[in-house]
Amino acid sequence: MPVISTSAVRTTALGAAGAAVAGIGYASLVERNAFVLREATMPVLAPGSSSLRVLHISDLHMTPGQQRKQQWLRELDRLEPDLVINTGDNLSHQKSVPAVVQALGGLLSRPGLFVFGSNDYFAPVPKNPMKYFKKDHRRVYGAPLPWKDLRAAFTERGWLDLTHIRRDLEVAGIRIATAGVDDPHLHRDRYDTIAGAPNPLADLRIGLTHSPEPRVLDRFAEDGYDLVLAGHTHGGQLCLPGYGALVTNCGIDRSRVKGASKWGEHTQLHVSAGVGTSPWAPYRFCCRPEATLLTLVAAPPKRPSADTGQGVSTSEAVAR
Repeated sequence: MPVISTSAVRTTALGAAGAAVAGIGYASLVERNAFVLREATMPVLAPGSSSLRVLHISDLHMTPGQQRKQQWLRELDRLEPDLVINTGDNLSHQKSVPAVVQALGGLLSRPGLFVFGSNDYFAPVPKNPMKYFKKDHRRVYGAPLPWKDLRAAFTERGWLDLTHIRRDLEVAGIRIATAGVDDPHLHRDRYDTIAGAPNPLADLRIGLTHSPEPRVLDRFAEDGYDLVLAGHTHGGQLCLPGYGALVTNCGIDRSRVKGASKWGEHTQLHVSAGVGTSPWAPYRFCCRPEATLLTLVAAPPKRPSADTGQGVSTSEAVAR
């Protein structure tokens, strides 16, 4: 058998350790701050509708000193979206509300919808990373966060809170029926409070949830919503080339951890990979922080199936 020298073993070990340190440095210092705007076109509007530009933001996990993140968020207003949707986890610090409000800046003057997540209600706490691989682990909550102040700041500027509320609105000539639930990750969702088919006269039906739990997505789909938006997953946060996310931190499968997909026959799902990270896990790898500009367009007419005679939807989400 070949003899491996002690020096060769030491060199290999040092090389592996060096690569690990470099990877951690890149994930925490570079990619965590490499913000990117994603764009996607989703055919979900009623036939004949004009397009609608929706900016989806989520999981800011803001702390007061994150100047680079705040500046990048302020610049998103230049996109001039027709509608802004925020799917929660804005806070990571007791004094973060002013930073979030100032960072969102002009976006708060545009039509907006929101629901909250766990890190709007409770501060993040240190956690064993292996717990993310166990869905039923015991959750430990941090100190309460000033979510009521954040809600007041959002609603005073005109954004609509969809927490267990159904609302109809018109944006850019598009009639939209909307509804949302409180964070399913905390088991605060009470879908029965918004259950039932949305306004049949609407050109678009949107559902909001922070965590994309299948039990909630199924209810939105059963009620006939065209599009459901969620966050929470951070896109996996740590991903491997050629494999993708290691975990989703919720009940959906890894293939849906970020971006657009279908949920059932009719409903489209969009999951944001989010802008931030917990201050106790400040790293991203192969999963840049993001906001998404969704261009919603008219869905193609339903065509009868040659086999069953039933109408089937041919709409698909196309990322670009």
